Amino acid sequence: MDTESKIALIKGFAEEIVTEQDLRQLFETNDRPIAYDGFEPSGIAPIHFGLLRARNVNKMLKAGIRMKLFLADYFAFLNNKLGGDLDSIRSAGMYFIEVWKAAGIDTSKVEVLWSKDLMDGIDYWDTAFRVAKAITLDRVKRAITIMGRKEGEKLSSAMLFYPVMQVTDVFRMDIDICQMGMEQRRANMLAREVADKYKWKKPVAVHHPLVLGLQGMPEGADTKDPDAFMDYKMSKSNPKSAIYVHDTYDELKKKINGAYCPERVVYGNPMLNYVKLLIVDGPDDPISIERPQKFGGNIELSSYAELERAYSDGKIHPADLKSFVTEGLERQIAPIRKYFDTNRKANELYQLVKGFSITR
Repeated sequence: MDTESKIALIKGFAEEIVTEQDLRQLFETNDRPIAYDGFEPSGIAPIHFGLLRARNVNKMLKAGIRMKLFLADYFAFLNNKLGGDLDSIRSAGMYFIEVWKAAGIDTSKVEVLWSKDLMDGIDYWDTAFRVAKAITLDRVKRAITIMGRKEGEKLSSAMLFYPVMQVTDVFRMDIDICQMGMEQRRANMLAREVADKYKWKKPVAVHHPLVLGLQGMPEGADTKDPDAFMDYKMSKSNPKSAIYVHDTYDELKKKINGAYCPERVVYGNPMLNYVKLLIVDGPDDPISIERPQKFGGNIELSSYAELERAYSDGKIHPADLKSFVTEGLERQIAPIRKYFDTNRKANELYQLVKGFSITR
């Protein structure tokens, strides 16, 4: 695959690339760059973890990128996930690996790392102290949104290590591309600034858009502002906002039917968000929505943009859009359910994690 094809593939799922010029130069000088995505093991997998992240990883692999999937066990510990119990957190991490397999990631083609793999030794903390010296305390406090907490929220002193450690990990793993959600932008921008200060390798940041919760998002909320968007994104710790990869068809249908989806409203509509990010593979994929004949029969659309226009014009009813989303998600969730139903080890991990008390 040539450079322009690789860039087009990544632009197809990224909301932002910092910068496209840097990414082009990287591809022109490195046949096998290293990228990573990081995850706090903290509960049952929702669809943005099990479907969106798996899709993005596979596209990165297709572009010839070496992927590192980072299970941030000590980050979850600092963030008090699963009560801060490391044994529970690591069990959740093992469960995450099974979700990746079930979602179609060939784990033989990625490198799975844990925080503990990087942190054992003075070299890690030497880098961490250098990173900390390069960042003001105010910048650290602003960056705590990367851990799902709002700026100004009451923090433990340990939580202030979180942004510094995340930046440190980029350099300890020798990362060329940080491929993460928009909510991680502040950490990745800090990594680029620290790289400039010390003349270290400067990572490219590829940020994908975030998946909305079932409650939707009101007009005026800024999807690129981590503070504004935090209340509206899908969260595994908020069952009312989330669809999980283990949901049955009936559970999925019930959640979708009760979701926010006002007639003619495009902005903040989670049904359209799911079509764009999870159901169609690209913006120019054709879309076919089934409708009863008495309401005009099936409607054929040439792209996602045409779907938005048709919905905004009132040509598609919310009930028909919800039915399309239900069936589209079910096609992807069903194989994951089957994997866990038929794989004893995976099912045992799922049952274990399902019994944990979720803490924020």
